[in-house]
Amino acid sequence: MKKNVLIVLLTTMLLFPHATAKAGIECDTDSDLFKQQTNTVQVLSHLGKNIYISDKDVNLMAKVVYAESKGEPYEGKVAVASVILNRVKDPSFPKSIEGVIKQPSAFSCVRNGEITVTPDESCYKAVMEALNGKDPTGEALFFYNPKIATSVWMKNIEKENLKAIGNHVFFIAK
Repeated sequence: MKKNVLIVLLTTMLLFPHATAKAGIECDTDSDLFKQQTNTVQVLSHLGKNIYISDKDVNLMAKVVYAESKGEPYEGKVAVASVILNRVKDPSFPKSIEGVIKQPSAFSCVRNGEITVTPDESCYKAVMEALNGKDPTGEALFFYNPKIATSVWMKNIEKENLKAIGNHVFFIAK
């Protein structure tokens, strides 16, 4: 069964720190749209610089959202997508969605530069909400699940701006 999603976004926020711009796309999540094309569907403006988001980027983000937040509440899915966008906007991270996602050791779901999951419709919706400016994390750059985390750095780093959503804790490292 085809799941058609009509996403309509309009341009906003050029002068705000959480700037996002919006474009409209109609997508069929059962098609190969997110696997083959590389059309730009979003232009985010942050501090006077444009960040171009392609449908390939949206698909990568949806894969990370699915893999990192499966079983989490919807707000947690939007939060994971927001962390990716927050990293793109932060000068200490790569300047592209793909660069952030494929940065070594950045996301546990990425193996050899690949994410082998198929995101569901809620993951695409969560990504689009984040692209639309929703950020339930308060600009967090990191997240982890304290119950199952194995990273010593993640457990021991001094954290600020903590926000618990589902089983994850979102934060900024001091």
